[in-house]
Amino acid sequence: MNTRPLDGITVISLEHAIAAPFCTRQLADLGARVIKVERPGAGDFARAYDERVNGMSSHFTWVNRSKESLTLDLKQASALEALKTLLKTADVLVQNLAPGAAARMGLTAEQLHKHNPKLILCDISGYGNDGPYRDKKAYDLLIQSEAGFLSVTGTPETPSKAGNSIADIAAGMYAYTNILAALLQRGKTGKGSTIDVSMLESLGEWMSYPLYYAYEGATPPPRNGASHATIYPYGPFQAGDGGTVMLGLQNDREWVQFCEVVLEDAALAKDERFDQNFKRNEKREALLVIIDACFSQLTTAQVIAKLDQAQIANARLNDMNGLWKHEQLQARGRWIEVGSPVGPISAMLPPGKNNSYDYRMDDIPSVGQHTQSILSEIGIPTNEIEIMRAQGAI
Repeated sequence: MNTRPLDGITVISLEHAIAAPFCTRQLADLGARVIKVERPGAGDFARAYDERVNGMSSHFTWVNRSKESLTLDLKQASALEALKTLLKTADVLVQNLAPGAAARMGLTAEQLHKHNPKLILCDISGYGNDGPYRDKKAYDLLIQSEAGFLSVTGTPETPSKAGNSIADIAAGMYAYTNILAALLQRGKTGKGSTIDVSMLESLGEWMSYPLYYAYEGATPPPRNGASHATIYPYGPFQAGDGGTVMLGLQNDREWVQFCEVVLEDAALAKDERFDQNFKRNEKREALLVIIDACFSQLTTAQVIAKLDQAQIANARLNDMNGLWKHEQLQARGRWIEVGSPVGPISAMLPPGKNNSYDYRMDDIPSVGQHTQSILSEIGIPTNEIEIMRAQGAI
């Protein structure tokens, strides 16, 4: 099972941080050759975010396996010319540089398609390539704010950011899927295309039901911490041993089961205060008192057992150590080791088992690890490579 969907596809990426690297790592997972262009010396600044993975950055470790690292100082003519030579035969160019930076280097569709009409260009930015916000700097937290994510996330008193880079992840996912679509389109037309992915639009799409809940000026859903904003009971509840159980009811049939099996109070199911979700949501404080009175007499394991018996969806409030050790991931063989500059690192296989191929799970590169071989591959003589190195161009 060594033939993968993107075998033979070459991706050049002018990338840093999360959005573009997450996109290209997923292309690499499917077999694409991804050449990551980095600054000589320090490389992608995400390499220095922290040292949590045996001295390597947690962010960088996550999104940069299976890539080749090419260092180029694109302010120098020799380095920029080397990049343009690479792009003459590449399939995809991905970039999330500062707004306008790629265009100033001549890396536009108009220029690049003259030499490679099949090239697919994907720009990832905070707000898109036009409009009044085009040149505005954008970081993940700022986009979470602009997209309204903070307005529906957190407690009633405190807006809260997501614990991961959700705006970057959203943009990376849409860049990834748009590139896959562009490759399919190229197969039909024989021509490359340009893709303009905005972090604001990506996370805006993910705002989903809160956006429509506030349709035509209606009151937006409130912030309710880990509880659902409009369905109840749906969220965290305390057991008598101090543990936290997450549970969720989706319909009135489950409400009856919850009352009869879990709370052991069949009459409560017919109580007119709680017999429909909107009533339970309006009177959640009164219902919480009833649930707490029951759960306080039970351990976490006993609560989960009762919920399972009633076929009520539930989960433990897990943490990162718990996720590393999760028995379901272990049972499904979802962990594998990849190489890195600091030795073997555990990595989770990409979601989605496919019986026709195995995901590519190759090493995380050191800065400039593949510079010599890539430049030699495109015909630059060794003596010229050494001159570029001496000049700091690589």
